[in-house]
Amino acid sequence: MKFAVLVFPGSNCDIDCYKAVEEAVQEPVDYVWHTATDLSAYDCILVPGGFSYGDYLRCGAISRFAPVMNEVAKAAEEGKYILGICNGFQILTEANLLPGALLRNTSMKFRCHDTVLKVVNNQTPFTNDFELNEEIVIPIAHGEGNYYCDEETLKQLQQNNQIVFTYKDNPNGSLADIAGISNVRGNVVGMMPHPERAVSELLGSADGKRMFTSILKAWRDTHGTASVR
Repeated sequence: MKFAVLVFPGSNCDIDCYKAVEEAVQEPVDYVWHTATDLSAYDCILVPGGFSYGDYLRCGAISRFAPVMNEVAKAAEEGKYILGICNGFQILTEANLLPGALLRNTSMKFRCHDTVLKVVNNQTPFTNDFELNEEIVIPIAHGEGNYYCDEETLKQLQQNNQIVFTYKDNPNGSLADIAGISNVRGNVVGMMPHPERAVSELLGSADGKRMFTSILKAWRDTHGTASVR
């Protein structure tokens, strides 16, 4: 399996994602610049956190038009795994690969601390190593993490089991305590918390590691290869 970590001007969690793949699954991983026009070599694309293009206009609003995002959309259509983290989640909503939007935290403050998440859907390629309703510790670091969508969209998210994670103690005002969602197909997930910063107990939690082992496990199951140890 091969991972791509996208890099936009202003990305600051790309190295974290790269190191998390190395630590969690020891699979090949490349940095891919935002001008790339071919992602066909990759099975999973990580859209990292940071402040792409300085968050000018609106978080993710400029990155959404980067050439590589056309390829991300194609990869999503092909069923490849796409994970957007923090600013990556914002980019995926701006690109209409996920519904809704991320607004300013209701506190109007940047929040940076551990959060407890509830695994609401463990049937995605990103969460199959978790137990349903399991509580996990994953850090956040954002100023615009307040997830919002209209009533009809929320109803669809709930009916289609697209809400993947919720906060135990909502840190940003997100609608229905939403911390992460998927597309209908389940191969695209966006989340504000940072699993790549929780792959070792030395970092305070290793709960994020299972997101990466889940991805590898799903890919191996699809390709008929040996399961993750």
